[in-house]
Amino acid sequence: MAVKESPDLGVGMVGYSFMGAAHSQAWRTAPRFFDLPLHPRMRVVAGRDGAAAAAAAARLGWEGSATGWQTVVERDDVGLVDICTPGDTHAEIAVAALEAGKHVLCEKPLANSVAEAETMVAAAEAAARHGIVAMVGFTYRRVPAIRLARRLVAEGRLGTVRHVRAQYLQDWLSDEDTPLSWRLDKTKAGSGALGDIGAHVIDLAQYITGERITGVSGLLDTFVTERPVAAELSGLSGRGGPERGAVTVDDATAFLARMSGGGMGVFEATRYATGRKNAIRIEINGSAGSVAFDFEDMNVLHFHDATEDPVTAGFRRIVVTEPQHDYIASWWPAGHGLGYEHAFTHQVVDLLGAIADGTQPEPTFADGLGVQKVLEAVERSATTGSGWVPLA
Repeated sequence: MAVKESPDLGVGMVGYSFMGAAHSQAWRTAPRFFDLPLHPRMRVVAGRDGAAAAAAAARLGWEGSATGWQTVVERDDVGLVDICTPGDTHAEIAVAALEAGKHVLCEKPLANSVAEAETMVAAAEAAARHGIVAMVGFTYRRVPAIRLARRLVAEGRLGTVRHVRAQYLQDWLSDEDTPLSWRLDKTKAGSGALGDIGAHVIDLAQYITGERITGVSGLLDTFVTERPVAAELSGLSGRGGPERGAVTVDDATAFLARMSGGGMGVFEATRYATGRKNAIRIEINGSAGSVAFDFEDMNVLHFHDATEDPVTAGFRRIVVTEPQHDYIASWWPAGHGLGYEHAFTHQVVDLLGAIADGTQPEPTFADGLGVQKVLEAVERSATTGSGWVPLA
C-alpha cells in the first residue's frame, strides 16, 4: 500500500544568522525523524544583503532567497513566516504576516517593549479567528528534561512550590575588547542580558511551575560601557586605535520575585560569568520534593523526593533519554543524548501539529507578552530605584 504523503506547508524565514541557522536545521530535520501531519517546504529566506541571503539559502537548504521581509509575506507559496531577526523588527513583520493570513513563529523575546508585544498579541488574536496561529520561540521548553520537570510539578511530586532559583550564565562578553554587535544596541535588542537570556529563565520558571511571577525587585549593571566597533564598520579613532562605541544595554541582571503560588524566586542573567558558556540552571524546591536542571548537562534532571526515608533519600540523577520521555522515541536508543539543536526540531514538530489540529500552539504570543511585562518591571525597578514592582 502506498504511503500517504503529508500536504506541504511553505515556510519563509526572515534572518539567517545564529538563530536562522538553528531554525533552518530544524525545518530540514523534523520531517526526517518525525511523522508530521504537514510537510515543511523551505521556500525562501530573506535578509538585507542579497548576496548574503543567496549564500545562506544555498548553505542552509532553502529553495530561494529575497532581500526584504515584505517579499516573504507577499508570496502565495509561503504559508508560515519564521522571524529570526533582532527584536526591533519583530512587531512589524509579525503583524504584517498575520494580517496576510500567514502562520507565524517569532523568536524571543517577543518584542522590545510591552506596547509592541500588545500589538502583536492583538494581531494574533484577530488572526486566530481565521484559523491562523502564532507562536513565540522559547525553545528550552522542549528539552525533554525540562518537560519531565514540568510533569513532576504538575503531578504534585514537589508539593507546594516554595523556592524558584533560575540562572542563565554566559561569559562571551567577559573580554572587554569583544566588538560591538546589535545585541549591545538597545534600539535593536531592547535590553541586554535581561531580555536576551533572562527572558528564557523567566519563561522556564513559569512554565515548569505552572505559576506566574506577580512582582519583582531588580538590579541591572553594565560593566563595560564602550567596546570596539567591528573592523569592517570602523575607521581609526583619535586615540590611534580602533573606534569604540557605546554599549547601551545591561550586561547583567539580578532580581527577586514572588510567584503566584506564594513561593519566592531568585533570578540572575549575565554574560560575564567566566567559565560558564550556556549554563541555564533551574532549581525548584517544594514542600514534598525538588528538581534541579543545568543545560550544560542537558540530558539529566536531578529529582529529590522528600517523602522518602531520610536514611536513603537524596537527589536522584535521571538520564532523560528513555523512549517514554517526550520526543525521545523518534531519536536514538536510550543513553544516546540529545543536543542544543534538537529543541528547535521539537518546536517545529509541535507547531506543525498545532496547525494541522487547528489548535493554538504554546507558548503563545500572550505568553510572550507575559514575559515582556516581567522584563519591563525588572528594568523599571532597577532604573528608577523604585524597589518592588507588582505585576497584574
